Amino acid sequence: MRTAKSAVKPDPISGALAADRLGAPSVVYFVLSAAAPLTVVAGVVTTAYAITEITGLPIAFLVVGVVLAVFAVGYVAMARRMANAGAFYTYVARGLGRPAGIAAAWMALIAYNALQVGLYGAFGAATTPLIERWFGVTPPWWVVSLIAWALVAALGVMRVDLNGRLLAVLLTAEVAVILLFDFADLINPAPSGFSMETLAPGALFTDGVGALLVIATLGFVGFESSVVFSEESREPRRTVPLATYSAVAIIACLYALSSWAMTVATGPADIVATAQRDQADTIFLLAQQHLGATVVDIARVLFATSVFAAMISFHNTTARYFFALGRERVLPAAFGRTRARSGAPKTGSIAQSVLGLAVIVVYAVLGLDPLVHLFFYGGSFGGFGVLLLIFVTSIAVIAFFLREPSGETLGRRLIAPVPAAIALAVMVWLALDNFATLLGVPEGDPLAWLLPAVYGVAAVVGVIWALVLRAGQPAVYSLVGMGAKAAAAQDTV
Repeated sequence: MRTAKSAVKPDPISGALAADRLGAPSVVYFVLSAAAPLTVVAGVVTTAYAITEITGLPIAFLVVGVVLAVFAVGYVAMARRMANAGAFYTYVARGLGRPAGIAAAWMALIAYNALQVGLYGAFGAATTPLIERWFGVTPPWWVVSLIAWALVAALGVMRVDLNGRLLAVLLTAEVAVILLFDFADLINPAPSGFSMETLAPGALFTDGVGALLVIATLGFVGFESSVVFSEESREPRRTVPLATYSAVAIIACLYALSSWAMTVATGPADIVATAQRDQADTIFLLAQQHLGATVVDIARVLFATSVFAAMISFHNTTARYFFALGRERVLPAAFGRTRARSGAPKTGSIAQSVLGLAVIVVYAVLGLDPLVHLFFYGGSFGGFGVLLLIFVTSIAVIAFFLREPSGETLGRRLIAPVPAAIALAVMVWLALDNFATLLGVPEGDPLAWLLPAVYGVAAVVGVIWALVLRAGQPAVYSLVGMGAKAAAAQDTV
């Protein structure tokens, strides 16, 4: 006889992501689109020069790339043990315990949602001037952002491989124009001559280098999302490591090349003044001198599509975090369901879209600056949260392999993860110490401590919720961090 509980047992197919949809190139496209190369080169790089007044950004990108590559050794070693869309949440739960894992989950939802919705501000601000130039009308930024929001919401519930193909087209064009700009800068050096000064390690040994390293770290945000798509990847034991290492290498080399090429075009001594004067227009104005207005106009369009591609990528990442938590009943079970035809995490995608709509409406009603108050603050806040999660995960990797060392080499278990954790701890400390600089606010401004404190509050709430689950729903609590195994166990209850 069927019980009431068994009668409403969910269809296990509706609680599974679509497997074998993504190869390594598609995962790399998702990762690099989240990193938003043209947005970083045009915005983050020039902001770093303008704010820190330090010219060592090219070498800073390479140093941070090495640190994250070393971190990735243990990170992908865990990925080989457990393919799970929860990524940070899962690894922290398995390494440091279920309360820490749920705390990390809350932090991840806040960080990735902040990154995603912040991009709506950048898209509106970047696209409105183009519409004004082409059509002679100036729509409010939020109208343009709402159009982008509708497209992202629709794509979010479609097949993940369709999203990957769209990202492939956008990202290929984006990287091509960056390389074209870099080439033009390098073959047209400033009157002071061709210089490799900003690539020298000595460029880092100066006051304020902490802020420079933190800004460089923000440029890599998104590289870690390769693991989020592991359940939908073909041969995840091969795909995830390949995608992760490829993404870190491409990001590090591309950003180092681009930030160095700018200094060649302006001269190392003049890059700070140029960036302070021209800001995000720096790369476009430099290119216009040698490539012409038509190429630059195309690049400006690609700048907008770069932001759009990042929105798609972060939307998919966030929806899968919702899915992972719903599947394990840490969030309501509805979040653990997928759309039958596409295999996309339906409820998580809708929840992310609803949040994005609410933020756009609130910012429009309050008349806040979309570029500063939404994109810049949201990006800095979300990026710091991801950095925190990477650090906590690095500790979790060490703890996990101390308990379960079999099958992994000493290098993957300790030799790489330990120095990575130490380096990441330094980066987190530098981020906290330089958070006012990251936001561009005066020292002592409440935002400089309020925003980081949000993650502390989220972690505490997560731990409390874990204890509530342990006391009231021990069966659910016992399956935290188990991924698809949790869904199978729920089906048998």
